[in-house]
Amino acid sequence: MSLYATGNQTVGPYLHIGLNWLVTPDIAPRGIAGERYIIEGRLLDGDGLAVNDGLIEIWQANAQGKYAHPEDKQKKPVEKGWRGFGRVATDARGGFGFRTIKPGAVPGPDGELQAPHLVISVFMRGMLKHLATRMYFPDEPANARDPILKLVPPARRATLIGKKKGKAALEWNVILQGKQETVFFDF
Repeated sequence: MSLYATGNQTVGPYLHIGLNWLVTPDIAPRGIAGERYIIEGRLLDGDGLAVNDGLIEIWQANAQGKYAHPEDKQKKPVEKGWRGFGRVATDARGGFGFRTIKPGAVPGPDGELQAPHLVISVFMRGMLKHLATRMYFPDEPANARDPILKLVPPARRATLIGKKKGKAALEWNVILQGKQETVFFDF
């Protein structure tokens, strides 16, 4: 028997063709406790052009700081109906948006509490591996103590923090390359 190497497969460009059933823009359905937010942004390439076939995946804890995942062993409640997970596709302008709540603090390395944040994965054409990043909330005092955010050079931290666009609305853009490139994490 001979083994042959197969070609690399990139993510996409088929997100809008067969994966629209994965789109879940309501991460926190009605009836879930917490401070509600609408988060909108754009996925842009290194030239500032829209990535129109991207997929943004969001994972987050609930308002009490617990993930709806079996590996989260904290003794905190998870409300019925809480998913803490969603996916949104980008549109022709590279735009995306979703509705959620501000998560509570979750334990991080060495048990230190992390500031409220969303864990974000970015999928798009031409990528062999998705990108991992985070979005933090503006004017959050815990940001100064967050053990992960402190690993990021101060001049780059703003790429991870949403900007206020209204009472319960934030803008957060994902820029793939260049001077204002979003910070991405290895895992």
